[in-house]
Amino acid sequence: MAWISLFIAGILEVIWAMGLKYSHGFTRVTPSIITVVAMGLSVLLLAYAMKTLPLGTAYAIWTGIGAVGAAIVGIIIFKEPATAPRLISLSFIILGIIGLKLFTK
Repeated sequence: MAWISLFIAGILEVIWAMGLKYSHGFTRVTPSIITVVAMGLSVLLLAYAMKTLPLGTAYAIWTGIGAVGAAIVGIIIFKEPATAPRLISLSFIILGIIGLKLFTK
């Protein structure tokens, strides 16, 4: 259950990152509310996952899912560049996430 909570927390991190973009510095009400709620839920689920998962593993995976997810959203939704070096770098983050999952007891 901890791994599922951690994955959902990471997805919520992507949602609140998008919300920050759409909130325009918290000047738009609806995106601001979505952002704050997603932030809170994300941290709560991370805390729940950390009850059983190691700190370094849980935090690194949480931030990794958020970073990769936000970058992918940026490429797809916000038309940010999908250059080879950028995609290779994202691949390294994904490999790190997989490695941490595989080698955590």
